[in-house]
Amino acid sequence: MTDDVQPAALDPEDAKIITLARSARARNGVPEGAAVRDETGRTYVAATVALPSLRLSAVQVAVAMAVASGAKALEAAALVSDAEQVADADLAAVRDLSQQGTHVLLAARNGDLRTVVPVG
Repeated sequence: MTDDVQPAALDPEDAKIITLARSARARNGVPEGAAVRDETGRTYVAATVALPSLRLSAVQVAVAMAVASGAKALEAAALVSDAEQVADADLAAVRDLSQQGTHVLLAARNGDLRTVVPVG
């Protein structure tokens, strides 16, 4: 895990998925927003699902959307949340499709990157 990553060092494609995750969170008024980028560069954006019969984190929804669309691997995932760390279940979902270099970016509500977690 790498803390206090400087925004200038952030890859533009990683910055893009943080922005998309942040937008999903704000647009839907939910605790978390997430976005994942697959091996072809396609992105999938999701928000927390909290129904009486179904509860999924934003990362889990984004990974499920990628799989349902035919993604074979993920390059990166971004999570915008108040959480101090990425949940184990979220890391496991990303790890299921990880390849060498896959990472999860954890950002605050304002989009500031807090942590990068390598999973592949």
